Amino acid sequence: MPHTKRIAELLLNIEAVKLSVDPPFTWTSGIKSPIYCDNRMLYSFPEARKFVVEALASRVESLHIPPDVIAGTATAAIGWAALVADELDLPFIYVRSKPKEHGTQKRIEGFLKPDQHVVLIEDLISTAGSSISSVEALRTEGKAVVTDIVAIFSYELPAALEKAGEANVQLHPLSTFTALINLACDNGEITPDQFALMKRFAKDPEAWGRAL
Repeated sequence: MPHTKRIAELLLNIEAVKLSVDPPFTWTSGIKSPIYCDNRMLYSFPEARKFVVEALASRVESLHIPPDVIAGTATAAIGWAALVADELDLPFIYVRSKPKEHGTQKRIEGFLKPDQHVVLIEDLISTAGSSISSVEALRTEGKAVVTDIVAIFSYELPAALEKAGEANVQLHPLSTFTALINLACDNGEITPDQFALMKRFAKDPEAWGRAL
């Protein structure tokens, strides 16, 4: 998988990713986790930002169906999707997390014709709930064809793969939790014992948190 190690390296170098077993991080969902990732940090580093945009665009170009439109999820991926659309000279739209409370009450912002093929850009995939919600909005409200989600990073949680399978979409992360902790261990940023403990997280996050 191209770009995997370099993206992981960038995330670690600019401290967009933090790793900790004791204490672990607590996500909004309540899940205890050894990792916290804030890809918004990448926006502030021009060299890293440029690399990520080019990597996202390259991944989009490698897909089996050329897209007509690039979409981003609100709010974190709006910037990435706009930059990728500009890189590929394609139309850009974004999907609200919930409908407007006034006016048309729509979730899709921008111009989209029925039956256009849309690639969704995400910054981060955890359980993929918000990603799949955006896919469903594009399909129902926008009458679009959506088969692929391209993301900067994935926690590789089983729930994400399950949701993607149910929605009949493919996930294409540039880098992953496994690649990142492998690199962190190789660099001495975590110990082999910490690596072994972290590795178990992605297989069953809830059981991992209970075992602490």
